[in-house]
Amino acid sequence: MATRVVITSFIVLVSIVLLSGSMCFAEEESKESVVEHVLTLDHTNFSEIVGKHEFIVVEFYAPWCGHCKSLAPEYEKAASVLSSHDPPIVLAKVDANEEANKELATQFGVQGFPTLKILRSGGKHSQEYKGPREAEGIVAYLKKQVGPASTEIKSAEDSSSLIDEKKITLIGLFPVLSGEEFENFTALAEKLRSDYDFGHTVDAKLIPKGDSSITKPTLRLLKPFDELFVDSQDFHVEAMEKFIAESGVPTVTLFNQDPSNHPFLVKFFDSPDAKAMLFLNFSTDKFEDFKKTYNDVAALYKGKGLSFLLGDLEASKGAFQYFGLSEDQVPVILVQTSDSQKYLKGNVEAEQIAPWLKDYMDGKLKPYVKSEPIPEVNNEPVKVVVRDSIQDVVFNSGKNVLIEFYAPWCGHCKKLAPILDEVAVSFENDADVIIAKFDATTNDVPSEVFDVQGFPTLYFRSASGTVLPYAGDRTKDDFIEFIQKNRDTIAKPVSVKSEESAAKSESARDEL
Repeated sequence: MATRVVITSFIVLVSIVLLSGSMCFAEEESKESVVEHVLTLDHTNFSEIVGKHEFIVVEFYAPWCGHCKSLAPEYEKAASVLSSHDPPIVLAKVDANEEANKELATQFGVQGFPTLKILRSGGKHSQEYKGPREAEGIVAYLKKQVGPASTEIKSAEDSSSLIDEKKITLIGLFPVLSGEEFENFTALAEKLRSDYDFGHTVDAKLIPKGDSSITKPTLRLLKPFDELFVDSQDFHVEAMEKFIAESGVPTVTLFNQDPSNHPFLVKFFDSPDAKAMLFLNFSTDKFEDFKKTYNDVAALYKGKGLSFLLGDLEASKGAFQYFGLSEDQVPVILVQTSDSQKYLKGNVEAEQIAPWLKDYMDGKLKPYVKSEPIPEVNNEPVKVVVRDSIQDVVFNSGKNVLIEFYAPWCGHCKKLAPILDEVAVSFENDADVIIAKFDATTNDVPSEVFDVQGFPTLYFRSASGTVLPYAGDRTKDDFIEFIQKNRDTIAKPVSVKSEESAAKSESARDEL
């Protein structure tokens, strides 16, 4: 089966931007250099080797992936350094592109390359590696991961080395370091250690914010936004997780060039809530008015299933491309729901934000649908379909339609294009068959009918309305066979052209 570029959601797109291209989703052939300290695992030895280690890091990679190639020497350097750690920290890798290893990749939820997993207790527990991608950072991050989940704070130096004012830090304040509350806190720290820094102390005066006269167990969340710290005294694990989830997210998440905001952006886009996003130029004279108004509205709707983001135009170019926005719409506010419905207002004024969002919450707004203009001339063998024409061409035409959902930048789509041209030429005298293409980066895909999770994705809709995904090989003959097998006959069928006549047509077209 032919491969395709994987895209799961806008969170993937944003993660790629934020991590400076640290994930790879397109394919090309290459060979990986041999390393010495990184163990090579596959489906034959994975369970045995992982089962022997209390702590091991596994990279799932593809030999063709450019980001994997960039990581390889850094990963090897880190493995060399960590091999001397007491106890040694083992780094391993799995070629997830190898057919025999794909079940392992599926087991660990690998959707892009490279994906790194921290496996504990012989592989019984798995967590995502969320650290740096250069050797020094990998070493520092993993040394911290292999140590205690929470650091005891005994001095001001301990406090300052742990607490970063640009990050969220969770501190357990206890009269004594024992008891049910302390045990629950320790369990929570172990569970969430890859997401947050944890510390604990019996001396609240060592913590820079909050009451220093704490006399009962308290969980303090220090953060670089909103009220800067918040306390909770409910030490049930589920209650602590809920407290962190609610308090650890800004009322308004900033999308700008500051890398310290990136973790909060990932959480924003990973949230199941509907997402309100206001994009404008942060250097405009009206920025402060917009910011205050937007923060006031966000506070009003906090906890009501709507999360808020304020994006700088310069930092949000990827979002503009994804949503099909243009700079002449700025300031622009957009709401995207969990089922991918979008609502939009361009050239919005600060005083219009609150009433527009109220209309959204009251169900008074119509969804915004992104579409290119319907082409005035559409006489190529493969017909161009846009969102505004898909109803007429695909659903209402009474034709058998093979439609490709593609991205202009996709290498596999470019390779497929001449093949689909040949298929279309073969059917050009068949009034019942249409071969079409749909740019899914500039048009909204009708997600209720077509599940497009990667490029290229192909679907076939028969004249009677049966919708089938195409998962066969991508040769001219395979496409033709699939269409002939699944089509509905409307009028008298016209035979597909012979290879010779199709070649003649192709040759004549090339000469034009």
